[in-house]
Amino acid sequence: MLQPPHSSLQVAAVPAQRVPVRDRDQDAPWHTEAVCRRDEAGLFFAPSKEPTAARLSREEAAKRVCARCPVMVECREHALLQPEPYGVWGGLTAAERRVVLARRRRRDMELKKAAGTSRIAQAG
Repeated sequence: MLQPPHSSLQVAAVPAQRVPVRDRDQDAPWHTEAVCRRDEAGLFFAPSKEPTAARLSREEAAKRVCARCPVMVECREHALLQPEPYGVWGGLTAAERRVVLARRRRRDMELKKAAGTSRIAQAG
């Protein structure tokens, strides 16, 4: 999803067909092709005190929208780089994004540690 419901972003219809990344206009921002631009923002962001069953159902519906989006990968990376603390972005909930970020941090630390060990072995 692009913006929380309180934003002033104008919503526009976006074609649902998938367009290969290399064929897109490279000058246009990725979010102009997002399928969620035509869906209700409430689908992607939780109302206050939402019951768990309703939240899970809403999140699954949002993920179905994301699954057919031609810019899902770009949206997910945006949400991970920001990082976006709320809502479904790029097919991931906030909790799922935290898991992905934790795994990336752990992988990066392991790679740095392995690179440091490799340099020590080469120097010795």
